[in-house]
Amino acid sequence: MNNKDLNVIDHSRESAGLRYVYPVISRRAGGVSIGINLNTNNACNWRCIYCQVPDLKLGTAPPVDMALLEKELRNFLHELLHGDFMQKRVPSEARKINDIALSGNGEPTSAAEFEQVILLIGRLQQELALPQHIKLVLITNGSLVHRPYVQQGLGQMSLFRGEVWFKLDRASVAGMQAVNNTQISMDTVRKNLSTTISLCPTWLQTCWFALDGLAPRKQDEDDYLDLLGDLLEQSVRPHGVLLYTLARPSFQPEAPRLTALSLPQMEAFAGRIRELGVEVKVAI
Repeated sequence: MNNKDLNVIDHSRESAGLRYVYPVISRRAGGVSIGINLNTNNACNWRCIYCQVPDLKLGTAPPVDMALLEKELRNFLHELLHGDFMQKRVPSEARKINDIALSGNGEPTSAAEFEQVILLIGRLQQELALPQHIKLVLITNGSLVHRPYVQQGLGQMSLFRGEVWFKLDRASVAGMQAVNNTQISMDTVRKNLSTTISLCPTWLQTCWFALDGLAPRKQDEDDYLDLLGDLLEQSVRPHGVLLYTLARPSFQPEAPRLTALSLPQMEAFAGRIRELGVEVKVAI
């Protein structure tokens, strides 16, 4: 197993020397997050300009070797719980397992085995008697929620202490095209978000940053608040918003054009969201 110490900057998928499982220290999660990378081919159906995946390509996850995934996850969970990984590799202030996160190098719900993966995690939660505070997190762009196997997996997640982090970086067609390189309609975003919230506890995950030295415009904020307000009027309520800025370098061509925002800039937008009665957690 790789002996490199973990930190909040390096989210390398090779940090444990495994195919699917990798540990990271998550600034948003507040401890060690056990990542599961189903997109081992670096393929995603979006291309966010801040994405940290090198050699990112358009596509879907390859077939998942369920037997290997189970072996890696079972053994690594046992090592974290009963071995010396935490003492050797993790700073003392972060020696807490916070979650098991389906994230990785692309859109995890593009894996045909998505529901099977959720069921596997739920079974290991019980077999290994994982502490109740260890959550199951899905980090997703939400674009494939219309697929039956994704909805079934989300329903199972809600039974396994699960929650969804639903990517919403901008709330206009032009904004999503510029940031996420997708032409998805806002009606589809609203529908997918409503479906997700109905199936599993859901946070909005929003990356807020400067492009070419310019922070998001007031119109970007207004679009976001209008979408969120519309959802609330329809009694569709997310748990809150995870608002963060850039902490690690992008591997996309736009990387030189991107810069992080300051805490006062982030808090100014967070304050407007909170005025709607929605919880916001800010990370810089």
